[in-house]
Amino acid sequence: MRRLVAGLRARGRQLGLASLGLTALVGSAAAEPQLEKTEIRYQGWAGQVTFVELADDLGYLAPLKLKWIGNTISGPQDIQTVVTGDIDIGGAFYGAIIKLIAAKAPIKAVVGYYGSDDNTYNGYYVKEDSPIRTARDLIGKKVAVNTLGAHLEFVLREYLARNGVTPAEAKQVTLVAIPPVTGEQALRQGQVEVTTLNGVLRDKALERGGLRRLFADSDIFGNFTGGSYVLRDKFIKDNPNTSRKLIEGVSHAIEWAQATPPEEVRARFERIIAERKRNEDATPIKYWKSTGVATKGGVIGDGELQVWIDWLVKDGLLKPDQLKPSDIYTNEFNYFRPGKTAEAK
Repeated sequence: MRRLVAGLRARGRQLGLASLGLTALVGSAAAEPQLEKTEIRYQGWAGQVTFVELADDLGYLAPLKLKWIGNTISGPQDIQTVVTGDIDIGGAFYGAIIKLIAAKAPIKAVVGYYGSDDNTYNGYYVKEDSPIRTARDLIGKKVAVNTLGAHLEFVLREYLARNGVTPAEAKQVTLVAIPPVTGEQALRQGQVEVTTLNGVLRDKALERGGLRRLFADSDIFGNFTGGSYVLRDKFIKDNPNTSRKLIEGVSHAIEWAQATPPEEVRARFERIIAERKRNEDATPIKYWKSTGVATKGGVIGDGELQVWIDWLVKDGLLKPDQLKPSDIYTNEFNYFRPGKTAEAK
């Protein structure tokens, strides 16, 4: 009888422990919101690691899984692909985002992901012996940019405007869309008089010599975040928990790259590129220096959008008071949103 009682007591203890374990699992599941969608479609950039990919590699997105559907070299194309629903997240220059939203595109900027600083910037270069030395010298000339209607075009037009070139005269400056990798060649062969270069393409071109910087975007705007990732309004509405997990992870990855020594970031980027096996050249990573993002984790502010809203109004592409910054972005999902971070708690 004593053995039977002891056995029943032991069995009771086991059941009690199992019950505690089950309670803990249920509590854990309750604490982690159920994700509505677990596969995130996106476009990459050849020879580069996007912050979406970095977030995944760092483990910030789990249990979300990424689905790469191809590469792009154009921010406007990337966010237009978000609008059509062919991908879930894409990024572009703020001016392109504002123009799309003004055209009633149902998207929202959610985290700043690129910009310019002392190490990372877009320069406009001419041949060393070129007669082009001022903004007015660009009238009647051809300028290579990666895509039309994006960052490089807006910066150029602002440079012209600030230096007294009239809108009518600015129309005589011809923009030529050329893949960034061939921009230096186009300049040296005389296909264009000015080319835009950044990162590895800029540094390698300057190593070869014979080029002179006319100006850079950072000369005009200082250190600034130039664009953001966007999500569709419907995606956010239908997948609030997934949206939070995704953007918190991306913002965390941006902050990691901001706070980590560049050589460590480069090493991680090189490993990611090697492991994904996309038959691409990883050389650009050796020249990576900084994120260029001006705020911690890509938190978006009114000021970085208002400058482009004002520019579009001045250019006649927006009506006065047609849009305000809060119509364009939200920091709701950013891990570093003011007053909402784990650090603030």
